[in-house]
Formats: sequence, C-alpha cells, structure tokens
Amino acid sequence: MYLKDTFKTALKGLEANKSRSALTVLGIVIGIMAIIMVVALGKGAQNLILSQVQTMGSKTIAVAPGRQPKGITDVLSTFTDSLKNKDLEALKNKNNVPHLSKVMPIVFGSETMAYSNQTYRPTIFGATPLFSDIYNVYPDKGRLFTDDEVQSYANVTVIGSKVEEELFAGQESLGANVRIKGKSFRVIGVFGKKGQVSFVNFDDVAIVPYTTAQQYIFGIKYFNRLVVEADDEKNVNQTVEDIKATLRNSHSITDPSKDDFFTETQAQAMDMVSTITDVLTLFLAAIAAISLLVGGVGIMNIMLVSVTERTREIGLRKAVGATDKNILFQFLLEAMMLTAIGGIIGIALGVSLSFIISLVLSKFAGFSWTFIFPISAALLGLAVSALVGLVFGIYPARQASRKSPIEALRYE
Repeated sequence: MYLKDTFKTALKGLEANKSRSALTVLGIVIGIMAIIMVVALGKGAQNLILSQVQTMGSKTIAVAPGRQPKGITDVLSTFTDSLKNKDLEALKNKNNVPHLSKVMPIVFGSETMAYSNQTYRPTIFGATPLFSDIYNVYPDKGRLFTDDEVQSYANVTVIGSKVEEELFAGQESLGANVRIKGKSFRVIGVFGKKGQVSFVNFDDVAIVPYTTAQQYIFGIKYFNRLVVEADDEKNVNQTVEDIKATLRNSHSITDPSKDDFFTETQAQAMDMVSTITDVLTLFLAAIAAISLLVGGVGIMNIMLVSVTERTREIGLRKAVGATDKNILFQFLLEAMMLTAIGGIIGIALGVSLSFIISLVLSKFAGFSWTFIFPISAALLGLAVSALVGLVFGIYPARQASRKSPIEALRYE
C-alpha cells in the first residue's frame, strides 16, 4: 500500500508540471533514440557488407600488393606494383600451388568513356572471363569476351546498366563503339541491373580484358589484385600457404616480415569487417550516450528546482508524519519515472526511425538492407535510463528529505 501511495504522489507531482516534465525528459529521449539508431543501422550495415563479401564464395582468396593494412601508411602501400605477370605464371604452375582451381588478375581505375556527344566516367575493370564465374554475374544482353580476346588485347567491353543509360539513353548499345582515352572499344555485352556485388557496383562498370586495360587504358605492367579460387573449401588454408611460398620465392623474400603482398580469405575478410563495424558502432553509441549525461544533469537541475518550489508541500507532508525516507523515495521515484518514460519514448522513436531509414535504403537506394531490431540495445537503453534517474535523482531527493518541517512550512 505504501509503495502504491508513493507512486501516486510522485505521478501527481509530475502531472502538476507537464510541460517542464516533457522538456526534462527530452535529453534522455534524444540519447536513447541515438543509441538505438546507431546500433540498429550499424548491424544493418554489417549484414550488408558481410553479404557482399560472401558473394565471392568461401573458396576465394584475394592477393593484394603491399603490407596487410594496419594503418594509413599500410593502406597506401597497397597501391604498389609488386604483383606482376611472372607471379601470375608462377601461381598457375600446379607444382607450386597444387590446389589452385582458378586464378584471375585484376586491374581497375576510373576513366572517361564517350559515345557520340555523351560522356560518362565509370569504373574500368580489367579482368578475364573468369570474373563471371567468380562473381556470379553474367551479361543480360550480348556476351562476355573470350580468352583469345584477352590474349590478343582486343578492344571490347561489357558495360553496366547505368553506363548504358548514361551514354546511350535508350539507343541500341550492342555493337556500338565507345571511346576510352582516345581508343575505340566495341560494346559486346550489357549487364542488367546487378547492383553491388562484393564491393563492385556492376551497374557502373565497364569490363575489358585485363591485357587491354594494362596496355591502352592505364599504361601499367602490374596487377591491382589476384583472385584465386581453391579446388575445395578444406584446401583453402593450404592454398594460402602455397601462394605465400610461391610469391616469396618469386620476389626473393626470405623474411616473411618483409612480404610485399598479403592474402585474404573470405573468412578473414568477414572477421575483419565484423570487428571494424562493431568498433565503429560502439564508438558512435558512446558518443550518443554523452547526451544521456546531459539529460541526467538536466533532470537533476529540474528536480532541485522542483524541491525548492515544493518546500511547503514537503513541510506539510512531514508535519503529518512522513519520514525522511518517505520524502527521499518520493522524489527519487519521480526522477526515475521521468528517465524511464524518456527511455521508452527514445526506444520507440529510435526503432521507428531506423525502420524507416532501412526501408528507404532498401527500396530507393538499391541496397539489400535489412532492418534488425536491436533487442540488446533496447534493454540496455531502459537499464541506462533507469540508472541515470537513480544517479542524478539521489542528490535532489536527499535535499528534499533533509528539509526541516518547521522551516519548510514557513517558506513563502
């Protein structure tokens, strides 16, 4: 009965100043809402990126130039020219990498493409016909280029749907000649709307033979990546070791710490992506949580004002028998109710806005974005909001409980 009466008294105290109570919980609402949105959207982004990584399959191994990125300088080192044709030939040798099933060199960059009086700047992707098998992407119109066309440095290209739209605007693209760096390329295939597949937006690319891209577009004699596929998932780790041994021998490297290349399996890539997104989500959530501290200070400030305004009420309650403990519990309960209400509203708004953003990204931005309800974040939000009310409500509640009933009744 005592608890029920105290709850009713605390509720009446909040209802007496509805506008002030609403403004008081605003900081808590914003803080909890921000945390929910960061966690929900962070998990959605993580799932999207992991699904893109998985599209290349668990048997795929990427070989990149430079050191394994651990900082800015290492990221820059991945643009070196350490992967060359001799490395490709060495990897193709079954004696060196017996479990290798496929290997594809990749070069890429961005160049302006022109047709008639229209220009567009897509990503130029130099590869072999194997890219369709590895990425599971095939032209909807026309065909792929062949191995013979790769060997003969053929001026042919397969373009994405957006490239076709920008350059041809409804005209027939198959068989047309486009110009890249002053050289004519014949369009032999067009992808339908494919979107993002393992970090490559196939709507916005022009795929050409890698030999042609090296010779006529980029003017280089090295590769930006080598993509290797093992013959079986169970042989991936052994294939990685064989690749490292082969490239170290090709580059005359005896100390592994001096490697000018690194390998990455899909499992490693997924682990790295999960770690990065988890850390970023935690960091952003921590920043958003600062607003909870601001909200807590606001609640303490308002509760102190409330204690001062209700001095006579406190004196009257004490005069009719209320103890210091009764007064302390009443004002502490008011502070916790404020933060709990703010937490519930914040969770509802955060979930609603996250769902709307996920829907927009999925329907209108073309991402395969799924909404994930952050149960752990919601429970944490409720717990944190209650804790904020408890911590920042103790001081005002103690101030109220310590008031002398005689002095309180004299207060004007």
